[in-house]
Amino acid sequence: METLLVLTVLFLAATNGANDNFKGVATLYGSRRAGYWTSLGWASVTTLAGSLCSVFLARALLKAFTGAGMVPADIAGQLPFALAVAGGAGMTVALAAWRGLPISTTHALVGAMSGVGLMAVGAAVKFGTLGHSFVLPLLATPVIAVLPAFLLAPWLRRLTARADREPECQCTVNAMQATPDGLLLRTSVPVAFSGTKAECESIGAQRRWRFDARSLVDSLLFLFGGAVSFARGLNDTPKIAALLLPIVALDGSAAALAVGLAMLVGGVLGARRVARTMSDRITQLDPGGALAAGLTTSLLVGTASFSGLPVSTTHVSVGALAGSGISDGAGVDCSVIAGIALSWVITIPAGAMSGALLYLWLG
Repeated sequence: METLLVLTVLFLAATNGANDNFKGVATLYGSRRAGYWTSLGWASVTTLAGSLCSVFLARALLKAFTGAGMVPADIAGQLPFALAVAGGAGMTVALAAWRGLPISTTHALVGAMSGVGLMAVGAAVKFGTLGHSFVLPLLATPVIAVLPAFLLAPWLRRLTARADREPECQCTVNAMQATPDGLLLRTSVPVAFSGTKAECESIGAQRRWRFDARSLVDSLLFLFGGAVSFARGLNDTPKIAALLLPIVALDGSAAALAVGLAMLVGGVLGARRVARTMSDRITQLDPGGALAAGLTTSLLVGTASFSGLPVSTTHVSVGALAGSGISDGAGVDCSVIAGIALSWVITIPAGAMSGALLYLWLG
């Protein structure tokens, strides 16, 4: 049964990667400042880095998601309990990823723990711990994320618009002067020229260093996307790796590495549908709006990860994207938001039902 538990947890980690890996870089790809594979590659590398660092920086989450806070510790430490929780959550997240719906793996895990706990100990499940430690932070985060993105977006849009209007380079070129017989000769007095890099190169101009505002915008989008992905790896890896703790032969480091690699593979193979929802369907992203959403998401998720709070990257990023879109004339697609919200509502009961049925099947 230990081998089955390892495979089930790795399946859960892979579905988490498919559903969650692209959320950090949705602003980068949605603003079209980077292609799909470049964005996904950056997300994969930074998520794996967060997974590896979670061993040292997120021990609070590793302890919280053993299930010991909801059911007696001796029950939470049993292989059938961990196997049913991992399987129930994995099936829920896999179905959402296939449908292109960005849901919370944390919600799926909490739902599976609730369903399996009811089957295992009945009314002894401590739902008070569930509401205070998990549900309230998860419900609050999308609302909290809307306001800062809404306020930041107009200001950042003005800055990025100014950056786009500036020339890519400034250079000097020797001017041409016509002689009396019609020949063109270069003068020794250089004149300034502004334009694109290609234009500077085509006339053989000597480029001068200047502040490249457009490249700065692109760099910030990469930075924020990487920060969100790193924080997500830091936040989600211990939640999943905790399910491997009943296996005595695995310590926290080995579990985190295995989960991180499975998340990377799952993201590379299955992220495209959720990527389309996050990057294109919620709102039409411009660079300024993307910066606002990325900055908001990175700050909130990063703070929560280092504090040990089980926030959902999904809820934060969707809230930030919605806030950015609301502040612009493009707005948000209400039907898409409604579908996402509905998927959030049914994630916990779906995880609970799947986990409970699997626990009953395991006997």
